[in-house]
Amino acid sequence: QVQLVESGGGLVQAGGSLRLSCAASGRTLSRLTMGWFRQAPGKERDFVAGVSWIGDRTYYGDSVKGRFTISRDNAKNPVYLQMNRLKRENTAVYYCEAVQTFGGGVYDRAQVYDYWGQGTQVTVSS
Repeated sequence: QVQLVESGGGLVQAGGSLRLSCAASGRTLSRLTMGWFRQAPGKERDFVAGVSWIGDRTYYGDSVKGRFTISRDNAKNPVYLQMNRLKRENTAVYYCEAVQTFGGGVYDRAQVYDYWGQGTQVTVSS
């Protein structure tokens, strides 16, 4: 089992930045492909960004390319999501998700992931 805890959310003005963190704990922490998803009220959960378990591959949703950066330092565990030039439409609960894999890919479908955290609220004001 893997437990995920997100942090770093909050209220920020449009154009500002936030950095989210996701810390994993549990019995199996190796080969974890990680992803960030978000869900706004009344909407489906959308893919934001993902990183391979090695850390050499990243993938982003079209709406965040060039503004968000996902990174990981396996020696220190957390996975980060740096969010710059935030927009009001980025307001949502952001979830960290993980799946143990043996391949080197990155996945943009929530159904692939086996573990997820409680989420952290990001609110962008105008």
